[in-house]
Amino acid sequence: MSDSMDLNRRSWDERASLHAASEEYEVGKFIADPRHLSQVVRFDLPRLGDISGLRAVHLQCHIGTDTLSLARLGAQMSGLDFSAQSLAQARALAQRCDQPIEYVESDVYAADTVLAPGAFDLVYTGIGALIWLPSIERWAQTVATLLKPGGRLFLREGHPMLLAVNEDYQDRLVIEYPYFERQAPMVWDSDQTYVETDTALSETVTHEWSHGLGEVVTALLRQGMQITALVEHDSIPWEALPGQMSKNSAGEWSLDKDPWRLPLSYTLQAVKAG
Repeated sequence: MSDSMDLNRRSWDERASLHAASEEYEVGKFIADPRHLSQVVRFDLPRLGDISGLRAVHLQCHIGTDTLSLARLGAQMSGLDFSAQSLAQARALAQRCDQPIEYVESDVYAADTVLAPGAFDLVYTGIGALIWLPSIERWAQTVATLLKPGGRLFLREGHPMLLAVNEDYQDRLVIEYPYFERQAPMVWDSDQTYVETDTALSETVTHEWSHGLGEVVTALLRQGMQITALVEHDSIPWEALPGQMSKNSAGEWSLDKDPWRLPLSYTLQAVKAG
């Protein structure tokens, strides 16, 4: 597992500057407009509610655009990531936006060694994060350890049903990849990242794991968390199935044909028993 994590860390280190320079992450808009929020956070504003004054941590924060958005909504933010280069970009963005955010370097499973256990009102995990973790049980342990009694988890993630679909087919939905968590990772080899860039990656191999929706819920329940909301969505922030999707009015991507066929993402909330 450590080999997989090291391999993925190198990939994210290489991607960090490319993502910060891309239009998709909107770094320039964050700097120019102190009210600007990431599209991911804007999507879930009705479910987030008032977070002003809360002590919050964003796990797997990458270059910090969602972290900064939550800080602009009034939360006292910390961000955690295992990629030093991602954190360098996150700190630079926070500094340019004059926003005090604590960033710490660690993998998720060791978060309680760099952050105070039981200190947070809110743990936030943004979309596209869980697939980089081999064990959803260990993730749930981290969430419960960091939260205060009565504290809340807020998770937006790609739906595991979507992640089981082979995106190479552009005329139909073909289930080809794991839905449930497996010990062996899915191994991918590509010199491209998911933003527009002319730069090819040298760290091309990555390892990913799927986690079924029931597995996520059950892992949280085993840690004494109470599920308070679970909403499945027919949209996702990126073109997950090229040739079969279009952007909707909210700026997310939905299936062109019969979007009711497939859940694309979900938002889950849970509270630590007090």
